Amino acid sequence: MKISMFGYGRTTRAIAKRFGPFTFFDDKVTVPQRDEDGNLLLPPSLFDETKSDLQIPSPGFPPSHPLVKKAKNLISEYDLFLSEKGRNYLRQITNNEQRTTNNEHPFTIWISGTNGKTTTTKMVTHMLKKRGAVSGGNIGTPLAELDERAPIWVLETSSFTLHYTKYAKPDLYLLLPVTPDHLGWHGSEEGYISDKLKPLASMREGEAIILPKSLAHTPSKGFKVAYEDPRSLAGYFDIDIEKIDFEGAFALDAVLALGVSRILFDEVDYDAINSFGVDPHRQERLRDSRGRLWINDSKATNIDATLQALVPHRKRRILLILGGDDKGVELTPLFDALREYDVKIFAIGSNAERICEMAKERSIECLLCKELEMAVEEIDKEHTADSVALLSPAAASLDQFDSYIQRGEIFKKTISSF
Repeated sequence: MKISMFGYGRTTRAIAKRFGPFTFFDDKVTVPQRDEDGNLLLPPSLFDETKSDLQIPSPGFPPSHPLVKKAKNLISEYDLFLSEKGRNYLRQITNNEQRTTNNEHPFTIWISGTNGKTTTTKMVTHMLKKRGAVSGGNIGTPLAELDERAPIWVLETSSFTLHYTKYAKPDLYLLLPVTPDHLGWHGSEEGYISDKLKPLASMREGEAIILPKSLAHTPSKGFKVAYEDPRSLAGYFDIDIEKIDFEGAFALDAVLALGVSRILFDEVDYDAINSFGVDPHRQERLRDSRGRLWINDSKATNIDATLQALVPHRKRRILLILGGDDKGVELTPLFDALREYDVKIFAIGSNAERICEMAKERSIECLLCKELEMAVEEIDKEHTADSVALLSPAAASLDQFDSYIQRGEIFKKTISSF
């Protein structure tokens, strides 16, 4: 069987490492060459669909790419490892080699949504660790590197992967709130949401789906548990939300993790969920030498994440650092919501002037800072023990930083001197 890989990324390289060598087509390759594992690397112009039996793309490989349009038998990483058709392909691939794969795959929990996928995936894995669960997918570990002997795979699942998946399905699907994102890649908001809901069509009776109430009308044979907020979901699973030590967006992540434990093993372990440590740069609470609260939410790269970060501070004065590369997303819903808060915006990044214009139209206080360090210094002049300083940009970071991590680290370094 002749296998073609689209994109020389971690996912496709992991598959080739285990079952290859294969042929890769990547835009960065201009001259045919081989890598250290014997894979042939070619420019996309040399792809011949008549000489390729199977094509597997890196998850982020855009559907508009000419290679995708020419492909005749394109499947996702999930299809390869988590469907009968994929296992048949693997048997063909390994026929001439002394390698085999399991006939059955582990129980899989897919977790998707616009924000909170990583935290929810880690929380679910944390709760099921004693049951042998491992995590992978978009969280960083390709399926080709996961332990097939593990009884449970908890998979952070991107809309990119879902778009290309045709045959695989989850045993349990958790869908966090869905708001517009990656619209250029998916072509439209409708296309993005459609990909997020794609697994519902293939799920069967007895398989559970936890999803926002606004999307519960989507047809499926699976059993749907719809929620409006963390409290409503906690009520459905008979979870005492007052015993959970998380607030804001983390409250929903925690209830989802406890809900999975309730569904699979009919148990709710409050001590276990409260022992989970949240990653840096997502609603990370910090105190300066004067006891003032600063929150590093640099990972909030879209509107919905910022709206979630605001909720726990509704009764406080909020000094909000906003801005960056907003990827052309309509900001009106964010500014309409901000009118309900006692907030002053400190605008940074490539859309800083646009932010100030929209704030002015709504009579929201706004200061044009452009640079993060300047925003922090300006906030320091008026921040008190009763206010909260919040870095939650609602935008990507690459216009000024290497990543959201660098943005968050600079924020923390700057306030450390106060």
